[in-house]
Amino acid sequence: MKIRTNIFKRLGLAAMVGGMILTATSCESLLETNPRQSIDATIALQTRGGVEAAINSVYARLRSGDNYGRALLADADALADIGVATGNSGRQINQARNQFGTHLDTWQNNYYAINEINLILEAIPQLNDTPPVSPEEAAGWEGELKFLRALYYFDLAKVYAYIPGAVVQANDRGGVPVVTEGVITSEGALNRLPGRGAIGDAYAQMVSDLNDAISLLADSNNRNFASKGAAHALLARVALYTKDYPTAITNAEAALASSVGTVLQGDDYVSGWRSDAHPESMFEVRFFNASEGTGGVNASLQASFTSIIDLSNPQNQGGWGDFVPNAQLLSELQVSASGSGNDPRAYEVTRGDDVRAQLYNVGNGRGSGPKLECTKFLGKIGVPYIDNVPVIRKSEMLLILAEAKTYASTLDVNGALENLNALRTARGLAPFESSDAAEIFEEVLLQRKLEFAFEGHRFFDLKRLGRDIIKPQGDVPFTDVRILASIPQREVDGNPNLVQNEGY
Repeated sequence: MKIRTNIFKRLGLAAMVGGMILTATSCESLLETNPRQSIDATIALQTRGGVEAAINSVYARLRSGDNYGRALLADADALADIGVATGNSGRQINQARNQFGTHLDTWQNNYYAINEINLILEAIPQLNDTPPVSPEEAAGWEGELKFLRALYYFDLAKVYAYIPGAVVQANDRGGVPVVTEGVITSEGALNRLPGRGAIGDAYAQMVSDLNDAISLLADSNNRNFASKGAAHALLARVALYTKDYPTAITNAEAALASSVGTVLQGDDYVSGWRSDAHPESMFEVRFFNASEGTGGVNASLQASFTSIIDLSNPQNQGGWGDFVPNAQLLSELQVSASGSGNDPRAYEVTRGDDVRAQLYNVGNGRGSGPKLECTKFLGKIGVPYIDNVPVIRKSEMLLILAEAKTYASTLDVNGALENLNALRTARGLAPFESSDAAEIFEEVLLQRKLEFAFEGHRFFDLKRLGRDIIKPQGDVPFTDVRILASIPQREVDGNPNLVQNEGY
């Protein structure tokens, strides 16, 4: 397999191909109609360079502010129970209140990307280039694309539909449409009006794509691209969501054994967040500059989570610090701050043994005053507002293993404790002691909360387990229609087979 180590080197061509394949026109619905305009995509996808540029375009779409550029982390965690909105810029307020009609919106960007993927997959067997594309090269591309298609479908299904095994039957309107053929003409698009199907349909497609990706990809340690290890890791996560615990265990073990990513120990975990690329990342979205969808001083992850631009001088104001940890999370992390006034340097921070507490520092808080803020995203290698975003970290595999081993079908209390305590000791905590699977499960869920706070996992953990969201301003029961996002109305209006979620 050919490994492309210079991601987006042909950014201009990537953008051009992406625009040719899927440029919105006057047509209203992405699933109903989404024709290209200008140059024929079959010309762009007849060469090796055209295919590689198009694949780079698919990777680039992950940087969208609706996806990993911000929303799938900041907005998702605001919907959960780990933090509060400060109101500094007005962002995340509605999500933190779980206001009706305010949720996540991955629909447009993800279906754009999926259509790109489908078109590229269809084009690869037809390539006519010199020198000819080798079977190994074609297999590598296919593996990357199927990994990416699974990821895009996963981020659609978890937002717009219930998760298998945690369904409110009265509100269930099905899953998300699964399309595996590309559309390049208005006529073809107008004739494609897919319905939602069952919840499990999209997950079945993810599993199929990821199994194919595993068979096609190399065990690369390049975290910026799909690899065999990353495909095992994503399949482990998907299997945990679908309650297929044997598959979750098998693939989490394979992911841990892969060459990509490492579980950091002690203070190395903290410094890992200051690295150009996070050493724990098995797959991450790479950003190069502040114009690539990160939102800069206003809407980047750094700006969303902290007002700090320089840890050595927290009084120097940077971002907005729109979403900060709540008292419960800080208590669980054993971190607190005492002091008074508007100068964050006047506050003393007290921390326990958990090294993750070192990623919470007092910022000036903009207009809302100094407070503890999350500094996971603080500008890679000192460059403000630019952070590579870990999508899958290797430490997640330990917690997937531990959780999966607490269920009856795969019960292994000693194994669950071993995996759980591997994570706890890596974070400076004493081993957890219990022989009760239910107690171990709750501790695993707590460690997931602490480990992935401000990385966008918590809302979906509560959702996949059918749990209510406990909030000071009012709990959100799992039965509430606000647990699901509304499908964009333009999609429903343009497709008679597409049913809106209940309550919208």
